[in-house]
Amino acid sequence: MTWAILAGALLISISTAAVLGAALGLTGFILLEFQAGGATGLAITAVWNVFSDFSLSAVPLFILLGDILLASGISTRVYNGLTPLFHRIPGKLLHTNIAVSTVFGAVSGSSTSTAAAIGAVGYPELSRRGYDRPLVVASLAAGGTLGLLIPPSLSLLIYGATQDVSIGRLFLAGIIPGLVLAFAFGLYLMLVDSLREGLTPETEEAPSWGDIGRGLLQIWPLPILIFFVLGTIYMGLATPTEAAGLGVVAAIVLGFAWADLSLPRLWAAVLSSVQVFGAIAMVMLGTLILAQAVSILGLPRQLVAMLTEMELSASWVLFFVVLVYLVLGCFFDGISLLLMTLPITFPLMMSLGYDPVWFGVIVTILMEIGMITPPVGLNLFVLVTITEREVKLSEAAWATIPFWLIMLGMIVVFTVFPEIVLFLPSFY
Repeated sequence: MTWAILAGALLISISTAAVLGAALGLTGFILLEFQAGGATGLAITAVWNVFSDFSLSAVPLFILLGDILLASGISTRVYNGLTPLFHRIPGKLLHTNIAVSTVFGAVSGSSTSTAAAIGAVGYPELSRRGYDRPLVVASLAAGGTLGLLIPPSLSLLIYGATQDVSIGRLFLAGIIPGLVLAFAFGLYLMLVDSLREGLTPETEEAPSWGDIGRGLLQIWPLPILIFFVLGTIYMGLATPTEAAGLGVVAAIVLGFAWADLSLPRLWAAVLSSVQVFGAIAMVMLGTLILAQAVSILGLPRQLVAMLTEMELSASWVLFFVVLVYLVLGCFFDGISLLLMTLPITFPLMMSLGYDPVWFGVIVTILMEIGMITPPVGLNLFVLVTITEREVKLSEAAWATIPFWLIMLGMIVVFTVFPEIVLFLPSFY
């Protein structure tokens, strides 16, 4: 009966175009009122405990940091500085999209912000030079997903704050998988450019080693910003929230002194970050209410008992969890998907003996896949809009399939070899 109420309330509320957070919260209140003996007051307590947690303050700060970097034009300077480095290898400037997204992800934490910031610079430049436009969009969309995995990751931050998992260990866990994914994307670009003609221009003149050196020197302030955001956490000098605050201050100073930040642009960044966090907070509020209901009613335990009776191994359960995330990723944005599913999937996977840090990375990669999966794939929509419809959504989605498969393959690799994910966190 409880499962029927849960599924029915969710389907009805979502089908009526209700705000996702309201739909989740209403479902939780229904379960608490009619199945848990009117224990709705416990949901209010759960919401207060999480929203008053100091670590959650890092979420709006990291969102603001990403918006400041986007508004200041720092992404343009980083892109131009790294461009000369990749002229001499197959794939040429397509590698710049991946490399700059990797670097930008190390200070942004948001997939969509990374895709928008790098896409606004990279697409006009590469399309003007004669690069294959769908492949340009695909590389930007895939590179943008790295902002979700490479710390400071917004998804890992929310995952840690809501599930009481060490954020410092989660950030460390995202480094190697993020770099491995970036390297795999680069290998694919080299391979496809070697096998297919016309993807990159043949007439481009390779820059000199002096040009490469001057380009790298051009981005000298960026390591300072990365240190304020990540170095202070890993050295034990600051909590994630304090590091986010330091990053915002450093981004503002660099934006005014080194880039093109102005007071109107800074104010626009503040307004944008408030709107984004408001949307995330609404979903989070509803999720916390539903999670409280799910916990009190013991639904994860019932699910585990059912799976035990079916004699499914932990590997098969993981397979079905991955399948659910892949399907739901077609219809929900990454953060909403994360918050909506964790009340069930997190206790389920923990009961089967999976490591919470490892699972956080796996879920984040599944969210990355959803960011480039139509019909919702936000990164694709953002980049198609940036191209002013020069590239159709269907063309971008088709060109992104190899990157989609690479990320799915990496889930298999990290499952077979979990030490890849857990190596750095073991030193924290």
